[in-house]
Amino acid sequence: MNLAEHVLSAGLATPDRLAMSVLGLSRADRWSHARLRQAVLGTATGLLQSGLVPGDRLLMRLGNDPGFPVTYLGAIAAGIVPVPTSPMLTAPEITRIAAAIRPAMVIAAPDLTLPDHPAPVLPAARLADFAALPPAGFAQRDPGDLAYIVFTSGTSGQPRAVCHAHRAILARRMMFQGWYGLTAQDRLLHAGAFNWTFTLGTGLMDPWTLGATALIPAQGVAPEQIPLIASRHGATILAAAPGVFRRMLRADWKPWAGLRHGLTAGERLDPGLRRAWQARTGTDLHEAMGMSECSTFLSGSPTRPAPEGTAGFPQPGRRIAILDDSGAEAPPGATGILAVHRSDPGLFLGYLDQPEETAVRFRGDWFLTGDLAEVAPDGAIRILGRDDDMMNAGGFRVAPGEVEDALAQVSGIGEVAAAELPVGPGSSIIAAFWTGPADEARLREAASSGLARYKQPREYIHLPALPRTPTGKINRRALRDLHSRTRHDTHSKDQP
Repeated sequence: MNLAEHVLSAGLATPDRLAMSVLGLSRADRWSHARLRQAVLGTATGLLQSGLVPGDRLLMRLGNDPGFPVTYLGAIAAGIVPVPTSPMLTAPEITRIAAAIRPAMVIAAPDLTLPDHPAPVLPAARLADFAALPPAGFAQRDPGDLAYIVFTSGTSGQPRAVCHAHRAILARRMMFQGWYGLTAQDRLLHAGAFNWTFTLGTGLMDPWTLGATALIPAQGVAPEQIPLIASRHGATILAAAPGVFRRMLRADWKPWAGLRHGLTAGERLDPGLRRAWQARTGTDLHEAMGMSECSTFLSGSPTRPAPEGTAGFPQPGRRIAILDDSGAEAPPGATGILAVHRSDPGLFLGYLDQPEETAVRFRGDWFLTGDLAEVAPDGAIRILGRDDDMMNAGGFRVAPGEVEDALAQVSGIGEVAAAELPVGPGSSIIAAFWTGPADEARLREAASSGLARYKQPREYIHLPALPRTPTGKINRRALRDLHSRTRHDTHSKDQP
């Protein structure tokens, strides 16, 4: 099989249907399924003519434009292994990545930072010429062969090269009804950048696999403007990180006919945000949980919405479990580590050249996600937080999400996060961070009424914005580091 061939096959039946439109406020760049297929296979030819051979690794340094998914699929079509990266990476960061993957070539836009690496650089301007070249054939591979590499920060804070097989595309079909409710007639608008794996998968490859239409806001379109362009172009499904939906709701707009629901991932969905979206649109927000090592496997869906306070249900065909400390499946209601079975086709092949790091993520036939969870009586999965984000309060473990949900009920709180902060040798407290105009007294009142005493934050810290990772997740490590530096600076000023 070939992952790119699988993605593009449905478009053969409707070559003139819109496959992708990059939406600006005044114009759109439109791609039919026929144009998309030609560009991908022409790019495959161009990459091969540039000296790459199947199995080579191609480091992608491209911006937020259609050249990104076209190059990504073109490389896979030719049997070349693409390595997409964020354009925000600094020179030291991209140099470390290049050293890890040893690319045979770098394809780069002129304004992006390049690695200090001897691989030749192919200018992104060549892509326009490649698109018109005679189409290459699809390189046939075993489903378990390496197709692409993505990077994750990992619990250590060091980037890890996550290797995925061609078979990963097969796992995504489990999401079509288990999360999206996606059909060939849908027009799915994804608010993320092309180079985010959430956008590449949910926003592009999955609609194309069904022959549907992908809509992507152009560079410079603000989240508050997305409802305007979505209504103009008849979006039936919206997909974005929770923070983007929150900003959409700040704007003045009314729902349009045809909007079915929203999809969110990348960060926990605040129940208050979900209720606000429901009140504004009359539609639901469906959350999914996944990670760089595995495509989403747990979600709510139009046919089975997640009960409030849960992440939803295992997608049809997925095998997941809650494991106790011994590695046995925990009974219903017990807290344990959420795990995915090794047989899942969406599970990664391993971390590149890191067999020991790969091995520690498995316990027998189970991949350990690192998330603490429990099964509710109705079979829904409740996520209690990352194992490494768990807070300790007087010997009790407290999940950040539990504190955040209690505080999120306060009007005007803005964005909220909880983290454990060290305050002395062997001593730490729970702290809450918020960005809105709500005052501290109201937050303390909400914590007092909604949380056991040991779960209540001891410190409340107002910030203009919460630090986030490049994919939009709350960066709790940055919160802890910020607090540590602030305390150090204050302490130093107090010294005689």
